[in-house]
Amino acid sequence: MKTLKQIVSQVKHIAGGPVSTQVTDLLWKLICYSPKMPLRLRQEQFLNKAEQFKVTVCDKYFTNTNLTINAFKWGSGPNKILITHGWGSKAADFTEMITALLENTGNQVIAFDAPGCGSSEGDLSSILLIAEAAEAVIQKIGTPDVVIGHSAGAMANVVTLAKLSALPRLLISITPMILLHENFLRTMETAGVSPENQQGFLKSFSEKYGRWPASFNLTDLYQFSAGLNHWLAYDPHDMTLPDEYLQKFLAVHPEIRTRNYEDAGHAAIIKNSALINDVVAEISTILAENS
Repeated sequence: MKTLKQIVSQVKHIAGGPVSTQVTDLLWKLICYSPKMPLRLRQEQFLNKAEQFKVTVCDKYFTNTNLTINAFKWGSGPNKILITHGWGSKAADFTEMITALLENTGNQVIAFDAPGCGSSEGDLSSILLIAEAAEAVIQKIGTPDVVIGHSAGAMANVVTLAKLSALPRLLISITPMILLHENFLRTMETAGVSPENQQGFLKSFSEKYGRWPASFNLTDLYQFSAGLNHWLAYDPHDMTLPDEYLQKFLAVHPEIRTRNYEDAGHAAIIKNSALINDVVAEISTILAENS
């Protein structure tokens, strides 16, 4: 968090002024630096119990190098469950959920630290890098039976699964990011970035990625048929995911099943006992139906 605070302080100092390369470069750090929180003792001990493996992702956006991504596997059952964490998070943040899932000895749970997050290489990250890391893990382990994503990880899962020929039996999205463009604008406005510098960053984004941030709209990215079993958990008072955005997405995709976890919190929801119990139940039901 210290690094992020330094970035925000620098942005507030210069980003209210004229457009410049210096400001745009700093805004890339503001938007794409994922805060890193140290492991708690319990999390560290839990990771040590996992079978660890690595995959490689080509970072063609920031470093033009191959990044080593650290991944973890618990259990050896036939039911593969992949978890993609959210922004400013890491695999170990799902310790409570994974522990509950492993009570079923038929489950095998795989999670990874996305580029620029946790123990994996990279200083900056993005939705596409997270998606490419998820794709690399799937290529390593095979098609999962269940795919779980939180926040930015939920959007990244949609990007990844759209590229694959085989879909999971169940997709679980927890407080998914809906509109990347609006998320960027809120971040920059909070840091006091002038409208001119905001537009300068958005233009730089389009040049780097070949598409504008507005194209990362979950309503447009989500092209799956109603046959995909998709369960979505949300908090209507989520300050990071405005409920207005989510409800517009759900209106277009009424086939998605949902549950409201009021006041669970955007980040804290993944540790919410009611949510964890429901995730376990959803997975148990779908695996039993397909066994």
